[in-house]
Amino acid sequence: MTIETFERTLPNGITLSCRAAGERGRPLMVFLHGFPEAAFIWDELLAWFSQPANGGYRCLAPNLRGFEKSSQPKEVEAYRPHLLIQDMVELVKTEREDGIIDTLVAHDWGGAFGWGHANAFPGQVRRLVIINSPHPGTFTRELKNSAEQQKASAYMNWLAAPGSEKVLAENDFARLFAMFTMMKAGPDGFGWLTEPVKQKYRDVWSQGLTGACNLYRVTPMKPPVPGKTSADDIPTLPHERLAVTVPTLVLWAMDDAALLPGLLDGLDAYVPQLEIKRVPGATHWIIHEQPEGVARDIGAFIARTPSPQ
Repeated sequence: MTIETFERTLPNGITLSCRAAGERGRPLMVFLHGFPEAAFIWDELLAWFSQPANGGYRCLAPNLRGFEKSSQPKEVEAYRPHLLIQDMVELVKTEREDGIIDTLVAHDWGGAFGWGHANAFPGQVRRLVIINSPHPGTFTRELKNSAEQQKASAYMNWLAAPGSEKVLAENDFARLFAMFTMMKAGPDGFGWLTEPVKQKYRDVWSQGLTGACNLYRVTPMKPPVPGKTSADDIPTLPHERLAVTVPTLVLWAMDDAALLPGLLDGLDAYVPQLEIKRVPGATHWIIHEQPEGVARDIGAFIARTPSPQ
C-alpha cells in the first residue's frame, strides 16, 4: 500500500502536511500524533485500515500545526487547543463534505485534541480511540492532588521554558532521542528505534521545534512549580466541557513513566460509553513498539461498535 503525502491549505490559512492511504470517499479514519512525533508514526496503521479486509477506510494522518512541514506560527497563543481542533474540522471537510470522522485515533498531544474534538463536535465523530493521552478531567485532578503525577509531569515545565527548543536540537537531538529510551523497556526492549527511524525523526525535528514546545507553553495544565505556581493555578473546567458521549476505547500502555495509571481512575464519569484496555509491557511509545497489536485492538473495537450508515 502506497502512502500518499501532500499539503492542504485550510480556510483559516494554516497549511497541514499530511499522509494518507485508501480510496477517497470511503469512511474516514483520522490519526493524530503527539510530541515529539509526527504523522509518519501511523504509516503501518494507515496501510492496515485502508485494506479492504480491514474496513477499506480512507485513512488520514496530518502533522499538527507546529510539526514537520505544517505551518509553524511562532506565537504561543496560536497553539490554543480550540485552534488545533479547528484545523482538524477544516481538514476533514476537505475529504468529506459531511465532515464525519468514522473513527478518530489519537495519541499523546493528539489525544488532547481528540478529547476536545469529540466533546465539541460529537455529531462529527462516530468513535474515538485514545492511546496514552490523559483526559483533561482526570489529568487536572492528578496534577492538583497526586505528588507522583506531578513528578512524572515535571518535564512539561522544562519544555515550556524559554529556549528549550534550542537545547533539544543540540548534539544531534540527543535529549529528544533519550525520551524514547528513558522509559522502562518492554520484554523485547527498544528494537524499533533503528537508524532509518532516527533519520525520519531528524528530518521532522530539523523543520523546527518551536511550535511543538509552544504546546507546553500555552497550556495551564502543568504541575505546580514550587515558589512560582500552585495547584490552584490549574483551572478546573465544567463537566460539560469535558464530557465525551461517543463510544470510546482507551488503550493504555502500563509502563508509561510520564502518564501514570491513576489517570484512568474515574474516567467513566466523563465518558459513559467507555472501554479501557490496559497493555502491560508497553511504554508511552506503544505505537512504535506494538503497531500490529494496536491495529488489532482498534479493529476489534470498531467491530463491536458498528457505525450508523
